[in-house]
Amino acid sequence: MKFPLIKDVASTDVIHVDITDSISKAMDVMIEHNHRNVIVKDAQRYKILTVTDVLKIQNDDFDLNLPLKSLSLEIIPTILVDANILDTIEYLNNPMEYICAVNEDNSLYGLVTHTDITSHIDPHTLMDNYRLIDFLKIGRKMKIVSKDTFISNILSDIIDGSSDHVLVVDDMKPVGILTTKDLMLLIKQKEKLNVEVSTFMSSPVESIDKNASIKEALEFINKKHYKRVVVVDEDGKVISVISQKDLISLTYSKWATLVKEYQEELREINSMLANKTIEYETIASTDNLTGLYNRYKFSELYNSTYTSMIQRHNSMSLILIDIDNFKSVNDTFGHNIGDKALVNVSRTLSGALRNIDIIARWGGEEFIVLLPTADLNRAVKIAEDLRVEIELLKVDIIGHVSVSLGVAEVQEGEEMSDVIHRADKALYLAKNSGKNCVKTQEDV
Repeated sequence: MKFPLIKDVASTDVIHVDITDSISKAMDVMIEHNHRNVIVKDAQRYKILTVTDVLKIQNDDFDLNLPLKSLSLEIIPTILVDANILDTIEYLNNPMEYICAVNEDNSLYGLVTHTDITSHIDPHTLMDNYRLIDFLKIGRKMKIVSKDTFISNILSDIIDGSSDHVLVVDDMKPVGILTTKDLMLLIKQKEKLNVEVSTFMSSPVESIDKNASIKEALEFINKKHYKRVVVVDEDGKVISVISQKDLISLTYSKWATLVKEYQEELREINSMLANKTIEYETIASTDNLTGLYNRYKFSELYNSTYTSMIQRHNSMSLILIDIDNFKSVNDTFGHNIGDKALVNVSRTLSGALRNIDIIARWGGEEFIVLLPTADLNRAVKIAEDLRVEIELLKVDIIGHVSVSLGVAEVQEGEEMSDVIHRADKALYLAKNSGKNCVKTQEDV
């Protein structure tokens, strides 16, 4: 098994325009070739005009006859054609999903996308035994709307980059999808956007069952040329949307492990893998926004810490933390400010905890903390300290925020889900008791 070089992976059929060309010409090229983006050559640099850029231009009523150099376009990273595909891993946490493959003289050779990477993964090394249901927590935040939602009401989420698609559901069953590419074509055709999303959504939506393997999900994406998979349960109701980027991260982690069985190739890439291992683990175990552990990693650490608790006859407790009135923060100040609040709160919590404590982002505005060696009384004291620290925190524009906390002590023989359920009930009581307070399993 060999890791391919960039020149073996890159797509050479790349459309591009010059920085001196007009915005209108670039849009025409995108539509003609059915592309969501177009490469813009700017001297020795390569930039990109995306569908999101086009939406912003339309929203600002920009003159389409102006040259592309009048726009502030994002620069695309470059990689030499003789580099190894493993060198693309560092770009997976970058919002930019493209890499320009260039020759030694910096001339454009082609483009590497997530699709190119997934298409060149050896099927024999994919995760046949890993199911989507085991990794649903990696799915990105979904934008779900009903069929009667007006397109004009969802533009802001797409323009600010929080989503590149909108999933249309009926009783949580996917019935359509509207992507940024669809919106660009509508704008170019001067269609009115103050209409229901069902008017222009793509339908039906092809989905994949939660029990499918990671291998099957990648084969599905490659065959359908999709950028994401819609995952449904046994009743056909959507439970997650998983992107190419997430699937690549999982696959490379597995690939890097399996390659160790191939001694000849291992000698060739050993130094490279040594440098990349930490990056693989970080991609698979951390929350992109806050840098905290994600659910998958927390569950793994919980199990090992629980084993240690039993062996040493120690106590252990758990805290669930929820930011109060977070929905109103997003509604009032926007998702970017909401994300800033999440980052500030996560940093404050991390700084206030002990070195042995484990904190993760549990989902949305909720965090979870595992407290080794702490009984319920000690955990309540720690939780109260955390509450005070957050109460003193001041976030730009928003001002002060607060959190509600639910505490439960881990009992020998119970599952993690049982402990979390008790902590969640305590958290629910804290919310109903005026918020900005700590409640325990004994208060419920």
